[in-house]
Amino acid sequence: MKTLAKILPWALLALFVTEMVVVLLPKPAGTLDAAAFGRLPVLLNGRIQPLDSVARNSLLQIRSTGDVPLEEVPGWKFWHHPKNLKSTEWLLEVFFRPELADTRPIFLIHHPELISELNLSSKGVEKSGLRYYTFNEIAPVVNEIFAQGRQANQLQDAQRTTYQKQVLKLANAVMLYQELQSSVQPVGTADFNSLLEEYKAAIAPGIAAARAKQSGGQGDDAALRKLAALAQEFETISKFARPLLIPPADPANKDAWQNIGASLLEAMRGGEIHPAATFYAQIATAFNRGDSAAFNQAVANYRAWLQPQFAREVAKGEAEYYFNQIKLFLHATIIYLAAFVLAGGALLTFGLAPVISESLRRSAQYLIVLAFIVHTAGLIFRMMLEGRPPVTNLYSSAIFIGWGACVLGIVLERVYRIGIGSAVAGLAGFVTLLIAHNLALGGDTMEMLRAVLDTNFWLATHVVVVTLGYASTFMAGGLALAYILLGVFTPLLGHKTGDVTLGKALTKMVYAIICFATLFSFVGTVLGGIWADQSWGRFWGWDPKENGALLIVIWNALILHARWGGLIRERGLMNLAIFGNIVTAFSWFGVNMLGIGLHSYGFMDAAFKWLMLFNATQILLIALGLLPDRLWRSFRSTPLHTTGW
Repeated sequence: MKTLAKILPWALLALFVTEMVVVLLPKPAGTLDAAAFGRLPVLLNGRIQPLDSVARNSLLQIRSTGDVPLEEVPGWKFWHHPKNLKSTEWLLEVFFRPELADTRPIFLIHHPELISELNLSSKGVEKSGLRYYTFNEIAPVVNEIFAQGRQANQLQDAQRTTYQKQVLKLANAVMLYQELQSSVQPVGTADFNSLLEEYKAAIAPGIAAARAKQSGGQGDDAALRKLAALAQEFETISKFARPLLIPPADPANKDAWQNIGASLLEAMRGGEIHPAATFYAQIATAFNRGDSAAFNQAVANYRAWLQPQFAREVAKGEAEYYFNQIKLFLHATIIYLAAFVLAGGALLTFGLAPVISESLRRSAQYLIVLAFIVHTAGLIFRMMLEGRPPVTNLYSSAIFIGWGACVLGIVLERVYRIGIGSAVAGLAGFVTLLIAHNLALGGDTMEMLRAVLDTNFWLATHVVVVTLGYASTFMAGGLALAYILLGVFTPLLGHKTGDVTLGKALTKMVYAIICFATLFSFVGTVLGGIWADQSWGRFWGWDPKENGALLIVIWNALILHARWGGLIRERGLMNLAIFGNIVTAFSWFGVNMLGIGLHSYGFMDAAFKWLMLFNATQILLIALGLLPDRLWRSFRSTPLHTTGW
């Protein structure tokens, strides 16, 4: 048993390290190199990104998943992984074979009233309570979806019913899908390369005929009609195309990217079609014909054409594509969860089976360090892609809060080697990265910043410092949560760890972290006031976000003063720390849900029910913390005067 206990931590670490090595290794290209296409740079949402990011973010908005399953697998067959259509492969179908893309189940509709209203009951395939529909299935009611979506869009969000929110989301998803279909070639075109050659040949005679008519002469009506018909198709693309595929003639003019429709219409002036449009036409035709060799060659030729003048954009596309594929935050989430389970086992066996407890504790500690390395790598990689400090929006704040909590957990575990630091770090890392994943469903998480936020100095000072205040306040609340659960349901708080009991050790941890949280929250709030003075000409304006930040400072200060003044003891400290979770969650998410104020940059009403559920759980835990000592397993044999409020 002792030998196994010594080997287990290293074996688990080796297992997860091996997994990460496999993840980081480059993947071989298939017969049709969709990955090379996914690396191509485009401009969307004010930033250069690869087509893979366009595909991935679009699918998240439409389907809430990053891939499209090609087969239905019953939930009980958890060991069977269904075949999936990767995001870039799906985008290729949307661009170049829309008739096939229309058969993919991507539109998520789970509101029963909406399914009934649109008469989709007989068409939906139910899976885990969710229903996904193909475009072909909803095509007969698309006009109705748009009509109801427009009506819902005219209302304020607070006035919309659940049904109206769902239909508006569906309308936006259908609009996005149709924009993607019209982003490269006219829908239904089988040979875009030939169409482009035809257009190129029609430009000169068509323009000549138009000029002849303008001067009062007789132009070639057939040539003019042919050019007009072709131009009309490209005009549709110019209006609805989503990503800007065509790089500028002058590489220094970074904002002059065009969609392919606008570029082709502009070709009528000079008679020359942009080379990028020609390459995309070759790619489209090769994909439609199923000619993998021609497709791969066309993609390679376009990349070779881009490289000399757009090397930075090409490198950005390749780096972000790699970042998308390795999914560092997803793997960190998995490792955090495994570490939390192991640390929980260490705590439950603490003092009862010392050998097993220590083995599990060391296993959890090693995995937390590995998760921290993976988490940090993802954080730095993302910062390099954005060219920004770590926190720029709600998504990145969730990632950074989890990272900060992990740092604190590692430090606590080094001081108190009992597993509690690893347990709370694992839980915080898992939950915050899960929150970040759900925030990513809104679309691009690296979008261009608002003008008032476009300053790396304040993003690196005020935002980072105040976010560390959030992280440490949540960490204190997490430790307090552990204190109450262990105290009520186990006898572990009275067990010795070194010279003090586990309960005393947890009290010291919570107190120290609240001191840390108070300092960082206060300094971050003051720095925010200085930034506000520079941006809006006033240091403080009682804006909802400013009030939320101030609440955290006041609440943490209240806890410290109550402790110093003897108004609370161990259990009182823990209950107040847990309520600090509610205060911090309100400042982090709640004020954004108000939809008002200068700081409402990350508004998302969909999180309201989860915020209320979180608050309810915290109140329930506080209620547990208020139970009399005789109902706490850890205090049944302890004199009341040593454990009171």
